Amino acid sequence: MAIITTTTVRFTDGTSPTFFSSASTKAYNLHFLYSNSTQRLTNPKFGIGGKLKVTVNPYSYTEEVRPEERKSLTDFLTEAGDFVNSDGGDGGPPRWFSPLECGARAPESPLLLYLPGIDGTGLGLIRQHKRLGEIFDIWCLHFPVKDRTPARDIGKLIEKTVRSEHYRFPNRPIYIVGESIGASLALDVAASNPDIDLVLILANPVTRFTNLMLQPVLALLEILPDGVPGLITENFGFYQASPLTEMFETMLNENDAAQMGRGLLGDFFATSSNLPTLIRIFPKDTLLWKLQLLKSASASANSQMDTVNAQTLILLSGRDQWLMNKEDIERLRGALPRCEVRELENNGQFLFLEDGVDLVSIIKRAYYYRRGKSLDYISDYILPTPFEFKEYEESQRLLTAVTSPVFLSTLKNGAVVRSLAGIPSEGPVLYVGNHMLLGMELHAIALHFLKERNILLRGLAHPLMFTKKTGSKLPDMQLYDLFRIIGAVPVSGMNFYKLLRSKAHVALYPGGVREALHRKGEEYKLFWPEHSEFVRIASKFGAKIIPFGVVGEDDLCEMVLDYDDQMKIPFLKNLIEEITQDSVNLRNDEEGELGKQDLHLPGIVPKIPGRFYAYFGKPIDTEGREKELNNKEKAHEVYLQVKSEVERCMNYLKIKRETDPYRNILPRSLYYLTHGFSSQIPTFDLRNH
Repeated sequence: MAIITTTTVRFTDGTSPTFFSSASTKAYNLHFLYSNSTQRLTNPKFGIGGKLKVTVNPYSYTEEVRPEERKSLTDFLTEAGDFVNSDGGDGGPPRWFSPLECGARAPESPLLLYLPGIDGTGLGLIRQHKRLGEIFDIWCLHFPVKDRTPARDIGKLIEKTVRSEHYRFPNRPIYIVGESIGASLALDVAASNPDIDLVLILANPVTRFTNLMLQPVLALLEILPDGVPGLITENFGFYQASPLTEMFETMLNENDAAQMGRGLLGDFFATSSNLPTLIRIFPKDTLLWKLQLLKSASASANSQMDTVNAQTLILLSGRDQWLMNKEDIERLRGALPRCEVRELENNGQFLFLEDGVDLVSIIKRAYYYRRGKSLDYISDYILPTPFEFKEYEESQRLLTAVTSPVFLSTLKNGAVVRSLAGIPSEGPVLYVGNHMLLGMELHAIALHFLKERNILLRGLAHPLMFTKKTGSKLPDMQLYDLFRIIGAVPVSGMNFYKLLRSKAHVALYPGGVREALHRKGEEYKLFWPEHSEFVRIASKFGAKIIPFGVVGEDDLCEMVLDYDDQMKIPFLKNLIEEITQDSVNLRNDEEGELGKQDLHLPGIVPKIPGRFYAYFGKPIDTEGREKELNNKEKAHEVYLQVKSEVERCMNYLKIKRETDPYRNILPRSLYYLTHGFSSQIPTFDLRNH
């Protein structure tokens, strides 16, 4: 990449961005950039960027875990002041810019347009730039302080950009991230362009201007003298190095008792000490104009809501909602045909500037990232970062501590070892096993594969984890975020084929929902279909098939209200029938018991915790056997062999766990106290296998 000029640049065509450097401390230098190559070199382990060929397993994982460096609200205010100064007092027109810290555009990266909220600086994603720049080409819209462009003309500018970029890359989606005013503008543009593939990410959108608190603000601003903001600054002394500023800083650094409130105090301190910057961004007439702009944009978007066809993700803050309420969001959700709402309960109005909000992670968890016209769960998937993995590990810490899982695998010579040493490093590998109740083994297995072998295990999961009809009583999609962040894929023949083709490690449960939601007395009973195609498909790619068994649910909980019990209770029966009708039945071709996959939540009571055990059998190699296993009878023989091996693994564990002196949590707790909490707790003797 080469910089060909460092002259401050403005332009008005609205179709291409200026790039700015965030390294400037006093003012932003705006740069035009060009790249000598369309290839961008990035970390191949995260599968992002150019076409660089690497020899590492693309599904391997690094254990390096460091907190991700992010800019703060203070950085935003400081850089916003420098950026506003670069306007030079010119009202200008609105203009696009692209932060240099986002990097050069990767050839396959979709475009992301950021439409700012009421501040208008375009820096609202400043804490997200680096991460977003790894997977998007980012353009941010900036409104100069004195700009008074009407909402209709701003919409035309955005629409011109959208149409131009769609013409250049017709097979790629265009993402629009909007806050408050920006969200209304995004909806307006989407309504006018229903045939363009748009993905809207709307943070706290406002589509009605009738809220009781907003009208008094407008009335107050209209009568407020222009000099009042300056008087506030002079009388209260909110400026850098002032006594009051230093007092707030001392409070933040020394008052340990106020730790719970530091976030709020920190925001107030940052805002107070940068009040002159806020005054430059929001002089009275500008703030009044922005609120009028919000009113106009929201009214326009609201009038055209029924024509919006864009895929939409609404991010709703859980506190400080003075501009909107949940009724507005529910109305918006109902009006948009492809809409998902995610609530961030602990966050306020300035969503993307707050701690704990990672827009890339939100997009990944919702499976909203795609590079083409439709989502490809395999090629569009982005591996978890070390920080995301650490969060995932923390979420499973209690279950891991309570169950102390034991993992066994089989070496090539048939020896059983207490590790995953028998698991092949290179894919494709297909793991076929049994479900425990509610699939409670899934997280433990996925976590251990990542920690011990740096292998991402991609599970084929029920579609209910990925789609939900509007008004359905199925669980909210956020419940399945952990499964999706570690690579769960909707079960289908095409996804299975693509995973093996990409040499992934794939987990398959032929028993499906019927096995995970079994009845009383059906622990460790397989509910596999009479026939399956997974052996034939695996042989096409020479995949190794590893049968495995898991046990331990009966030592963790006891079922007291199963499906048969619930169907005798009228309101539960109606609920089961309703949510089952809203979901996808994967066994339509099966008759009787195996074809019945009614969704319900079993009633269980906890026990004094026992232990989880997982046993991976000897790999069955299909390489070089494609012609042989293309024969249905031969493939069925291998299928029955796999099923028999899964049953053998379960029976082995059920027998051997009886000799485990640490099967109960009490002796395990004593062992931890004696040997330390990081020690590995022994299990039964493997020598008598």
